[in-house]
Amino acid sequence: MAKKRPQTKAARPQVTNGEVPAVGAREPCPCGSGRRYKACHGRVAAHAVTELVQRPFGDLVGECDWVALRELVPAATVALTLKGGLPEGVPSVTLATVLPMAWPALRRDDGSVLLGLQNDTSSGDLSRHLADTLQRALAADPGTPVAAQRVPAEGPRLQDLLDESAAFEPTVHTGFEFWIPGSAESASPEVAASLERANAAAIPTVKLSSVDAAYWCETPEKNHLRWVMPHPEEQLLDALARLHAAGTSSLGDGTRLVGSFRAHGLMVPVWDLPSGMGAEECEKPAAEFAERLAKALETDAPLTAEERRSRGGLTNRQVTLS
Repeated sequence: MAKKRPQTKAARPQVTNGEVPAVGAREPCPCGSGRRYKACHGRVAAHAVTELVQRPFGDLVGECDWVALRELVPAATVALTLKGGLPEGVPSVTLATVLPMAWPALRRDDGSVLLGLQNDTSSGDLSRHLADTLQRALAADPGTPVAAQRVPAEGPRLQDLLDESAAFEPTVHTGFEFWIPGSAESASPEVAASLERANAAAIPTVKLSSVDAAYWCETPEKNHLRWVMPHPEEQLLDALARLHAAGTSSLGDGTRLVGSFRAHGLMVPVWDLPSGMGAEECEKPAAEFAERLAKALETDAPLTAEERRSRGGLTNRQVTLS
């Protein structure tokens, strides 16, 4: 007959109220459960860090441009304005699509900060991740890059750090020379090599001025217009379907609405353009399309059979980026 195992008293909780502090994954959980932290409260903390926030740039000025710079635009910068002003010794904070060697951020020799937007992250909340990186960059020694690290489950988001009244005005560059103040000859061999690789891979891109968050780009086969839109997805799909069924979804002869991306909670319709159609030639057709789309968005009548078929085609050609 098997012996009964001796009964053991449950460990007395060490934390009865308040927040359980974070410790090493293999250490005993401070709550006193007797389990390792990673199998107890650490599991909740890890889930909070990795849980996906669908619209991380929501409530930020220029949300559509944030999405475009994160997913579509190779080389661009934006001057950021912090709540309460800049800390002493920090003359400026600039958002950049990409930094040398994929650094998350860089504190330059003059104290200014560059914050990289297109870096990989283990956090499900990109806004919280970028805010954590920005705070560490502001406190870094001048002349040093900021390394990647795991973001705590709690902490400020960009919405907490940035001035909500300041404009968000991207400047699109033809290359990444903005990495290096002065001349490229002053760069280290590593930065110079990274600059050469980045410039070689950059797709020519131009931001349209006639509409918001629309970016023309040039590829060897054809050109494209990629337009980040703020409208609710279902409403936007209905409106695009109405225009497509009516034959008014293009941007002129030789152009075609081919589908859309879904990125950070927003839709990004994409048009194929003839190789000879530059950004300037897109300005007027894009503005005219914006007027047609606004009218279609106001329509709440049920879709016709043809419009439903158009909507199905658009949905089937939708790709989720993030």
